[in-house]
Amino acid sequence: MAKDDIIKHQWKVGQSGNPNGRPRKYTSLLREQGYKLSEINDTIQAMMQMTLDELREVWDNPNATILEKTIANAMRRSLERGSLYSVETLLTRVYGKPKETQQVTQDSKIEVVFVNGKTIL
Repeated sequence: MAKDDIIKHQWKVGQSGNPNGRPRKYTSLLREQGYKLSEINDTIQAMMQMTLDELREVWDNPNATILEKTIANAMRRSLERGSLYSVETLLTRVYGKPKETQQVTQDSKIEVVFVNGKTIL
């Protein structure tokens, strides 16, 4: 391979193309703040029942906890954008993923052959 054939990249050797890495999940950030998983899940469950106006009130409330503000903001932004990704993630976090079922059918036949008095499958 000639030097002219080598693809040039915009990064230097050893330099990452994604220096900040993957964004942290809400629960990881909240656990670093000292919240327990049960507190996070209970808050998510309660806030899932709120209207958009109630979520805005939580976000605007200066006495709301970091946990409440983080969840309210994630849900509010997701709903305003028309994307349910954050809401789905929060629901899965609290209630788990629904069971997926698959239907498997088999049409194979077993053929029995007798050779010299012996059964061969």
